[in-house]
Amino acid sequence: MSISKREFGMTKDGKQAHLYTITGENGMEAAVTDYGAILVSLIVPDSRGVKKDLVLGYDHLADYEENSCFFGATIGRSANRIGGAAFVIDGIEYHPAANENGNNLHTDFYHGFHKVMWEAELLEQEQAVRFSYVSPDGENGFPGTLKISVTYTLLPDMGIQITYDGVSDRKTLINVTNHSYFNLGGHDAGSICEETMMLCADGFAEIRPGAIPTGRILPVEGTPMDFRTAKRIGDEIDAEFEQLTLVQGYDHNWALHTAHGKVEKIAQVEDEKAGRVMEVWSDLPGVQFYAGNCITPQTGKGGAHYDRRCALCLETQYFPNSINIPEFIQPVFEAGQPYHTTTIYRFR
Repeated sequence: MSISKREFGMTKDGKQAHLYTITGENGMEAAVTDYGAILVSLIVPDSRGVKKDLVLGYDHLADYEENSCFFGATIGRSANRIGGAAFVIDGIEYHPAANENGNNLHTDFYHGFHKVMWEAELLEQEQAVRFSYVSPDGENGFPGTLKISVTYTLLPDMGIQITYDGVSDRKTLINVTNHSYFNLGGHDAGSICEETMMLCADGFAEIRPGAIPTGRILPVEGTPMDFRTAKRIGDEIDAEFEQLTLVQGYDHNWALHTAHGKVEKIAQVEDEKAGRVMEVWSDLPGVQFYAGNCITPQTGKGGAHYDRRCALCLETQYFPNSINIPEFIQPVFEAGQPYHTTTIYRFR
């Protein structure tokens, strides 16, 4: 195992970014950068030892300074959507950016967690890199000074673990996730519609126009949203089903059965042609399955062509807009209350 460090370019405001590559004894490699605490590449060998980079991304820092699709990004303070770009804590109304049809998406396009410099710490014994950031009171419209860290760890059983730890000096909203796009055939392999997926979820959060949850958890049974038994992603993605047509395919939050504080298997994706399986493990109540419906045509790593539905996201998180829906588990943390959550992507 080793961790290497190299320069990854200068930001527009003159800050030096670095790329840290963790190499495991099993041949797996993860490259992460202190700009945005972003997962830049994830190289995984298959059963024959053939290695592929399984996540979408860019070769150059300048592209991550744009990154309209949030490739590999750490999203915070609040992942996904907040309806009306407003929420109330203890009678005080807060207003993050109204950056998507009057709602808030992923906190802030220009100064969210994915667009700031993080302090890096190499944890060689743990095969890990920890990134830390202090988000000041009022940043992006959120209360409290939040000290947050994201730790990427390579696991001996062909996995990458992402651990989040934080604490605020005021009561605040914390709902952080990773927005990596996976293709088990390789980041340059094209459509993921032939991959099969299983989700450990009996229900999903119903959405209204704007992709804002209504507050109802609908049963998946008898609908195209049922992934309790593995099926091809493309089988029903274009079905005449209102929930799908609202967002051009799968882009919903599934309600998981995870026990509080326990990391459990929540999903499995398989690419039979590539001979790879990815398991997802989490301790959070929800996972956003996004089938890449709105990936804009663009050039990625190594000159690869990225386009619609060429990768998928499984973003572990609290439900979107849960801060405004009392029936949902709340991502609200008191002053001094630890925020801690773990997600694992494991391959075989």
